Amino acid sequence: MDADKRKVIIKEIEHWRRSRLLPEHYCDFLMNLYLEDGMEKPKFIMGISSTSVTGSNWKIWMVTMAMIAAVALSALNFNSFGLPMQIGITTLFVVICYWFAYRRHRDTPIWSYLSCGVASVAMLFIGLYLLDWHGIHEPSAYIGYLAFCSLIWLLTGFAGRMAIFQFCGWVGLIGVYGWMLMKHLNQPNWLILEISWIPVSILLIWIGWLAHHSNKQAAGVLMLTGALVWFIPEALTFIVDVDISTQIIQLSFVGKLVSLGVALFMLRKNWVEWVM
Repeated sequence: MDADKRKVIIKEIEHWRRSRLLPEHYCDFLMNLYLEDGMEKPKFIMGISSTSVTGSNWKIWMVTMAMIAAVALSALNFNSFGLPMQIGITTLFVVICYWFAYRRHRDTPIWSYLSCGVASVAMLFIGLYLLDWHGIHEPSAYIGYLAFCSLIWLLTGFAGRMAIFQFCGWVGLIGVYGWMLMKHLNQPNWLILEISWIPVSILLIWIGWLAHHSNKQAAGVLMLTGALVWFIPEALTFIVDVDISTQIIQLSFVGKLVSLGVALFMLRKNWVEWVM
């Protein structure tokens, strides 16, 4: 086999490794087959091979440096811009990060997750910073923006099949529901908390059961979220005064834990099929 064909095959094996189309040890085995004597085995850092870096074009480096400089200058002068400009820069940055994550999801999943995480964190904290900077201090504004971010995380997780972002989206929406609940309940007792949260837990698990035929990953996230919501009433007693003894709260927590464990054991063949 001539050198050109061998290089093409090696690049294809590198692509298989980055895209996780083949297990790592299979890629190593194939790489050893096609490497010529004296050729150095490519090294990978976060899914990027050393050969792709050493053989990259200078134009790519220039564009990358220009983008980093533009982001840095925008961040340093962010406060001097007007509100529309600030919103526009933030939106552009977030959209570019999400677009990059979507484009690189198959080739380099780790960079896709990293880019998506940067976009999500930037969207949340820059938005909260803008609200505070422009004197908007109403709690409802912050909660409304959190709900907006949570929906974006949820949609991003569904579109990219990223479980962590789906989970963050559901947790954010649950936090919004909890804030609205506490706002309308002046002096909630333990029973009211149970009635307010247990149906939410059951609903999430039920939706997960309905979704497991079409999207097992989403079903698994919903199942995990529903299981966490199951214990929220007991967790809220640490921050909300309830007219009930600590012993009863502890008994309630233990009872829920045991009931959840029994249900998971008895239905293990069903829920394992949901998520695997």
